Amino acid sequence: MAKRNMVEAINAGLMEEMEKDPAVMIIGEDVGKEGGVFRVTDGLQAKFGLERAVDTPLAESGIVGVALGLAINGFKPVAELQFMGFLPPALDQILNHISRIRNRSRGRYTCPMVIRMPYGGGIHAPEHHSESMESILAHIPGIKVVIPSTPYDAKGLIVAAIRDPDPILFLEPKRVYRAIKEEVPEDNYTVPIGEAKVLREGGDVTVICWGAMVREALRAVEMAAEEGINAEVIDLRAVSPMDDNTYLESVRKTARVVIVHEAPKTCGLGAEIIARVNEKALLSLEAPVERVTGYDTTFPLTKMEQDYLPSPERILRGIRKVMAF
Repeated sequence: MAKRNMVEAINAGLMEEMEKDPAVMIIGEDVGKEGGVFRVTDGLQAKFGLERAVDTPLAESGIVGVALGLAINGFKPVAELQFMGFLPPALDQILNHISRIRNRSRGRYTCPMVIRMPYGGGIHAPEHHSESMESILAHIPGIKVVIPSTPYDAKGLIVAAIRDPDPILFLEPKRVYRAIKEEVPEDNYTVPIGEAKVLREGGDVTVICWGAMVREALRAVEMAAEEGINAEVIDLRAVSPMDDNTYLESVRKTARVVIVHEAPKTCGLGAEIIARVNEKALLSLEAPVERVTGYDTTFPLTKMEQDYLPSPERILRGIRKVMAF
C-alpha cells in the first residue's frame, strides 16, 4: 500500500473514477495542461484528452454554470475553483440553480456534480486565497459540503462525491495538501458522506473539528494528555449533512465540549453545533461549550496569519477552560 499525500490521494480518486465512468470529466481554470494550481489534476488531460479535462477562462460563474448544464444532461462534472476566495461569483449558480434543480424539476433532473476548491489559511497566500466560508455553504439546502482532513479520507470521499446523485461542495484544506502522508489503498473504496470519525477516544472532554484544524486539535490533545486530561477528538468530515449522533454520543459521555474551526467566530458552524448540543444534550453538560476559532476580521496577510489561525496552544487553553469550570 503506497503512502500518499492529499494531493496524490485526490488525484488517484479522480483518475480511478474517470477510468471507470466515461461520464466523469474535469472542468476549470488550468485543470488540464497545468494540472491545477496545486497539481491535483496533474496528468488527467494527458490521459483522458482535451474533452474530459477542460481548461476554462477565469470565470467562476461560467465554470460552475457549464458544469450544471453538463450534470443535468448525463455527465458527472468535477469543477474546480482555484481558491475558496473566488467562490462568490459562483454562488448565484449554486444557490439559485444547482441546489434547487431536483426540487424545481420535481425529481425529473438530478445534479450529479462536484465543485472542488482549496480553502483555509496557513500557506502565506495573498488576499482572497485563505477564506473559510463553509458555514455559508452549509446554510444552503440541497447541497452537501464535504471536508477531508487526511489523504485516506480525501480519496474515499472524492470517489463517494463523484458517485453521489446530488451536488457536492468538496473543500480541500490546502494547508495539509502535502503536510501529511499516510497509506492509501490502491483499490477503489469510498468513505461515507455525512459520517463523522472518532480519531481519539477519551472521557474528559470532546473536541470537535474538521479540515486543517484536525491536525492542530490532535496536537493540542497530546499536550493536554501530559496534564492528565483525556480528550476525545471527532473529525466531522462533512458539515452538511452533519453527523449529530457521533458527537452527541461523545458529549453525553464527556460532559464538556471544545469546538475548533478557522472560520470567523460569529455565525460559524461552531454556533450551530452548540445549538444542537443544547437541544439534544443540554443536561449532560457540566461546562459551557468553548469555541476556539478564527477572529471576526478579514483574514490577515502573511505576518499575522499564525496569530489568526487556532494553534495547539490556543486549543489547549480552551480545553483547560472547560475542565476548570
